[in-house]
Amino acid sequence: MKVFVTGGTGFVGSTLTRFLAARGHEITILTRSGPRGEARQGMRFVQGDSMKPGPWQDEVGGHDAVINLAGASIFTPWTSRARRMILDSRVLTTRHVVDALARAPGGRVLLSTSAVGYYGGRLDDTILDEGSSPGSDFLSEVGVQWEAEALRARDSGARVVICRLGIVMGRNGGALAQMAPAFRRFMGSPLGSGRQWFPWIHEEDLAEIMAYVLEHSEISGPVNCVAPNPVRNREMTEILARVLHRPLILPSVPGFVLRTVMGEFGDVLLKGQRAIPRRLQEAGFRFRHPTFQEALVSLLSG
Repeated sequence: MKVFVTGGTGFVGSTLTRFLAARGHEITILTRSGPRGEARQGMRFVQGDSMKPGPWQDEVGGHDAVINLAGASIFTPWTSRARRMILDSRVLTTRHVVDALARAPGGRVLLSTSAVGYYGGRLDDTILDEGSSPGSDFLSEVGVQWEAEALRARDSGARVVICRLGIVMGRNGGALAQMAPAFRRFMGSPLGSGRQWFPWIHEEDLAEIMAYVLEHSEISGPVNCVAPNPVRNREMTEILARVLHRPLILPSVPGFVLRTVMGEFGDVLLKGQRAIPRRLQEAGFRFRHPTFQEALVSLLSG
């Protein structure tokens, strides 16, 4: 299968593109700075800015599938400028991808990422599956607009899968790269009450999920890309400390401190989503790393 990828050089994209290339797929990665046409391990690069229309859109029609991963990081203070970039980097990129698909309509598949933030930050224990309603906070609003843009691709005959990602745990970046150094220095601690849910996914399982939905034409619509066993923040903290052989000696970080230091984004860390991968489980997908401890051992050993 020939696959066109936006955001393919980032933390998630790098793992996914290597995985798909190893399975024999031909990968084209859109990049702002990479050289056009460079070949490397089943991959080639096309230069362009996904937030703007351009010649890169003509490349899309020559592919069987598009995986849309592009989006600015949310892990930053949410100034008005940052909020605009978080929204525009997702909505505009998706709009331009969908417009490109419309130029050459047919039986293609679009895997467009979203996030479990679609459901809103929650403090309760409500189990959230793909049929649950969106929340009403900023990340929920981003998710709703992001997904609406992707679903327009159905009008040109594409099968659309919305991959609502949990927090990706990987070796070379993401949340684990931020957390592990603090724990190694005996500075790890729960956040706020520690009762908020932490919906996570191992990078290898995420790559497997995306390959799985690419290859299973019966799957469309939203899919929660999360492990089947979410953990609370306090449990996550205890497991990470145990795997790293470090004691937990610091008290919880008070919520008001996080909000003071990080502004509105601090509130995201104090809430969570008890999201489960109901559609993947019903489809028969098998997780390599179903529990948080198993995932951490595989990522932190060696």
